[in-house]
Amino acid sequence: MWGQAVEALYDLFPNLSPEALVDVADLARVRSFEEGQTIIQEGRLEHTFYIVLDGRAEVVKQMGDREQSLALKTPGQFFGEMALIEDVSRSATVRALEPCRALEIDRYVFGQLLKHQPSVALTLMRQLSVNLRKTDHAIIEHLRQKNEELARAYEELRAAQTQLIEKERLERELEIAGEVQQSFLPAEFPDIPGLCLAGRNRPAREVGGDFYDVIVLDDDHVGLLTADVSDKSVHAAIFMAVTRALFVAQARDFVSPRQTLLDIHRLLIKVSTSEMFVTVFYGILNLCTLEMHFVRAGHDRPILYHPSSGKLELLEANGRFLGLLDGPTLEERTVQLATGDLLVLYSDGMTDARSAQSEPFGLARLQETVLAHGGDTAQQVCDALFAAVLAYQGDTEQFDDMTLLVAQVVQSKR
Repeated sequence: MWGQAVEALYDLFPNLSPEALVDVADLARVRSFEEGQTIIQEGRLEHTFYIVLDGRAEVVKQMGDREQSLALKTPGQFFGEMALIEDVSRSATVRALEPCRALEIDRYVFGQLLKHQPSVALTLMRQLSVNLRKTDHAIIEHLRQKNEELARAYEELRAAQTQLIEKERLERELEIAGEVQQSFLPAEFPDIPGLCLAGRNRPAREVGGDFYDVIVLDDDHVGLLTADVSDKSVHAAIFMAVTRALFVAQARDFVSPRQTLLDIHRLLIKVSTSEMFVTVFYGILNLCTLEMHFVRAGHDRPILYHPSSGKLELLEANGRFLGLLDGPTLEERTVQLATGDLLVLYSDGMTDARSAQSEPFGLARLQETVLAHGGDTAQQVCDALFAAVLAYQGDTEQFDDMTLLVAQVVQSKR
């Protein structure tokens, strides 16, 4: 039975190593179902999904006073994956058409996969979108066939119903993507002696591709990260989630920020089939010496403010975005920080915010705001920067994500 589970996983994820397949099979649970037995029930709140090992299962949905068959699941296919990322009731029922067995994976197992095997999570996310479209298409087709039997007087009603279903599908897709994005932004920062941190993200739409993080690498080193995924779609949110998971997995084995980004670029090229890319600033700060090694992969230049001199500088380094083209050029540089210094990492949504006259906020205004609040705490600086940008923007529509990470050196560990 265990070998069959590994074989089914290999058919589903052919790019995974044998060791990874064994890890997934060990975490999952094999369930047996009798003919006619309900595997998942429409309306229930559950957090598991299933991969069919043998036998067949049917997906049905209650449509008024009758059930509508939506899909047939055979060995190697899976269902119920939406339950891993949302807290709403099941949208359909799945029953065994004959005795069958399935591999059951719950939210905890999925979290482990997302952390250690991001390519598995990316495949599941892609299949989620495919399943959503298949389900919607089945419902729309059912309505179309019924409406063709109605008199001409019902034509407008048919069009309205179709539009409503499409609208609901798009809204739900955006909602799911927004939940994915927000769940991967840090709810709170780690407690790092000698460092004061603040961050904020404001997506332009329901979903976005910006993210930031602070990663404790060991007792003396911490990683500071901001990134911006191209596009503002569901796929961008998924790409962001996978990129952040790769950072969490790869950063703790750091040799240098440049090598970390090269490793992540290689993995993104391997698991992604989209035309998206990500810009990144990643710095590794030594909490004892306050020396920071950093790489700028096509991302905006961070602002470093020195209160001792009242001056600020932009952290320059040559580099190209990750995840799309082979052989990125990445230059690693070093900067010496001191007690009181303020590091401001941001995405281009901050500087590109437009006024009512369509003028960008610009880097100069961002720097002026940092200078005006350079003596404040990290949180006060973060709040002041966002307040300045939003006030400048006014009622003008926000067209790009805004992301900010502020790090203030209180003291070194020496």
